[in-house]
Amino acid sequence: MSTPFPFTAVVGQDDLRLALLLNAVSPAVGGVLVRGEKGTAKSTAVRALSVLMPEVDVVAGCRFSCDPDAPDPACPDGPHDGGPYLSRPARTVELPVGASEDRLVGALDIERALSEGVKAFEPGLLADAHRGILYVDEVNLLHDHLVDLLLDAAAMGASYVEREGVSVRHAARFLLVGTMNPEEGELRPQLLDRFGLTVEVAASREPDQRVEVVRRRLAYDDDPDGFAARWADEESAVRARIAAARGLLPSVRLGDAALRQIAATCAAFEVDGMRADIVMARTATALAAWAGRTEVLPEDVRQAALLALPHRRRRNPFDAPGLDEDKLDETLEEFGGSDDDPEPDPDPDTEPDPDPDGPGGGGQPPQDDGPEGDAPSGDVPAQGEPSQDGRAPAGQGAGEQSPVRAAEPFRTKMLSVPGLGEGAAGRRSRARTEHGRTTGSRRPRGTLTKLHLAATVRAAAPHQRARGRSGPGLVVRRDDLRQATREGREGNLVLFVVDASGSMAARQRMGAVKGAVLSLLLDAYQRRDKVGLVTFRGSAAEVALPPTSSVDAAAARLESLPTGGRTPLAAGLLRAHEVLRVERLRDAARRPLVVVVTDGRATGGPEPVALAGRAARLFAADGLASVVVDCETGPVRLGLAGRLADELGGTAVTLDELRADSIAGLVREVQGTSRRAA
Repeated sequence: MSTPFPFTAVVGQDDLRLALLLNAVSPAVGGVLVRGEKGTAKSTAVRALSVLMPEVDVVAGCRFSCDPDAPDPACPDGPHDGGPYLSRPARTVELPVGASEDRLVGALDIERALSEGVKAFEPGLLADAHRGILYVDEVNLLHDHLVDLLLDAAAMGASYVEREGVSVRHAARFLLVGTMNPEEGELRPQLLDRFGLTVEVAASREPDQRVEVVRRRLAYDDDPDGFAARWADEESAVRARIAAARGLLPSVRLGDAALRQIAATCAAFEVDGMRADIVMARTATALAAWAGRTEVLPEDVRQAALLALPHRRRRNPFDAPGLDEDKLDETLEEFGGSDDDPEPDPDPDTEPDPDPDGPGGGGQPPQDDGPEGDAPSGDVPAQGEPSQDGRAPAGQGAGEQSPVRAAEPFRTKMLSVPGLGEGAAGRRSRARTEHGRTTGSRRPRGTLTKLHLAATVRAAAPHQRARGRSGPGLVVRRDDLRQATREGREGNLVLFVVDASGSMAARQRMGAVKGAVLSLLLDAYQRRDKVGLVTFRGSAAEVALPPTSSVDAAAARLESLPTGGRTPLAAGLLRAHEVLRVERLRDAARRPLVVVVTDGRATGGPEPVALAGRAARLFAADGLASVVVDCETGPVRLGLAGRLADELGGTAVTLDELRADSIAGLVREVQGTSRRAA
């Protein structure tokens, strides 16, 4: 086993180290989510923590790490009535992103079941992590079925396995630590809330500190054992301090004043539920114990808020995590009385004067959009061209309008790709998946991944006498094995092709269009899709965002999208077709869904309408699923978006029809055939 990088040798990253140490002092805090850019020592610090964790006493021979002083009465290896025990270091168990469900929770020992005829349970990673650390690198990329199992185990402190005739329950209490790069996509809200604390990490911009990082890393790579030996005294000191803080923790007093501050802070920042209050209380208590005190102070509550609340106050995936520290300080000061202070006087005469800038006060008036006003709905002339009435274009040169803020997002209707795919697990379109409901069995093609036990037994049973079976087990040959076929949902590549030309440039109209695209992006985030963004205006189209799992990045590009110029619809479609061609080479199993957001107009160049039609028919010829979001407004409508949808072989929906609460369930499947439909 390689020597881990010493925890105390990590340069900077004070919040990260503090959050990990607080969980070492009090595992009840609930774990840590480490968010940050690549190359910031996230994984290094987590792996180094296990060396500092106190040793655990376990029942000898128990595969589930039962505590000899309080063994699990339902332990599959029990009952444990006394007997020998041993002390060992706390384990750090790593959960790979691509792990199978069986590897996580355990499963029936197929080999013994078929050869010996007995039901034997093979423990998984949750059993290995009991009373230790479960570490998930790139936790935001974890498949949904594994997230569901982690949520169950974290909520109940136990793992339940009910499958293939096996019914097992065992304790699974662990310190959950996850690391992630937000650029690669966000985390499901349910799992996000299960992490007690969160920290944001970034590389230092100080040259001296960066030099020290490089110096220590090179020294460690040259001689890991020698480098660790040089930090042995610091490691021992921290280990002893953790043990002392654990011993002091039961004596720490969390007074009523601190509890009022905690409750007021959680209420002020409008976090959901009560878990935040509990986590803050446990964190503040651990901070006091780490400092060697038996009383929780206001600074403990403040630090606990900075660690426990940022990831809980996000209202949607596009909100950046963080806290307004001025608001935090005001709340703590307002509710910062001592435990001996009398209760506040409810008499309204004793209440402080209302905030002059608050509701009903002399606050700032709403901001106006300024003198620009709404742009005309028609195409805006290109740079240097006069408008139709002969006037020179006003404003920003090439008829370009400043970026418009998106309207409030809404819940959209379900758009899916027809047929049965075989892409990555997600929540959009029907697909054959490794995880989902079992729909049948088949002979394996290549390596067997999911055994259909009943079908295998049925295939082998008629041949037992001919094969000379004499014992309790079945005589099974490879031809008898059957692969379980399962159906679930897959994630798709949702490629947005957005018209940013002058015909879309009216401020109110473009705000509604951006709001609709933002709503579809939110839907893509929830359904675990990849997204891409192609925009077209003026005389060309560009890939504003190549296909990525980071929906936040797409939302940011959309927010800064300028508008203006002519409408090169054909260029936008051709660029989107090229993006899909390249992406098909990279990930052939992920089926695309093309969402064209336009009013259907095509201008600029010779025969722009005919050229756009020919480009659209390329999508139909390839069987690509598509939907056109018709942005045409006004009393007179030309129906150009509907014609475009027909040529694409897809469906057209208006902005109003896109809302899930307008005509619920109308659009369940994009019309047209999928290239990989079953």
